[in-house]
Formats: sequence, structure tokens, C-alpha cells
Amino acid sequence: MADKNKCDNTNCNGNCDSCDGNITVTLTLDNDETVECAILTIFPVDGRDYIALLPLDENGENDDGEVYIYRYDNSGSTPVLENIEDDEEYEAVADAFDEMLDAAEYDELVGEDEV
Repeated sequence: MADKNKCDNTNCNGNCDSCDGNITVTLTLDNDETVECAILTIFPVDGRDYIALLPLDENGENDDGEVYIYRYDNSGSTPVLENIEDDEEYEAVADAFDEMLDAAEYDELVGEDEV
């Protein structure tokens, strides 16, 4: 699914959580279309890791707010993305991602109030 990771391993040693947010991957979709995506976050749900990707247009922008979420496995030599086929699993993961966004938004608002 993921063709390449443009991560500079010398800076983060392959740990995407430690990078500055400018990491992208190129996905090859089922119809052979390629999509460049920014890595938003990697997060655990029920003992598994998941990755949230923001698809970017040719200008490196995302105007529609669409996010791709995949099961993520970094235990081998190359990270692997897997589709989430089970509706219940997807709902749990999407809910966890939404909660992370809500918490980040809250933290941002609280931080602004303290200034």
C-alpha cells in the first residue's frame, strides 16, 4: 500500500513520532492512482497501531479535510499499512482519532487562554 516514506531516518531513526510533521508517504490505491499523504499521527487502539494520513493535492494542500486511516505495523524492516475491513474496528479507531483531535483542539484553546 505505501510505496515510500520520505522520512529522513538520520534525524528520527525511523520513529515518525519524533519527526517535525513534514513526513509524507505515497500510497498506491486499488485503482493504481498514487496519492501523496502527510502523516498526521500514529496511535494505538486496543493493542494495535493505526496511522492517520492526510491526502495532499499537487500543491501539497488538503482543502476537503479528508483523512485516511489504516492499520499500521512497523515490526518488520519496512512499515506496512493494512486496510481496516471490519466496521466495528474502524468505528473504534475513528472514534479514538476524533477524541485525539478534540483533545488537541481543547489543549490549543486552553493554551491560548493562558497567554
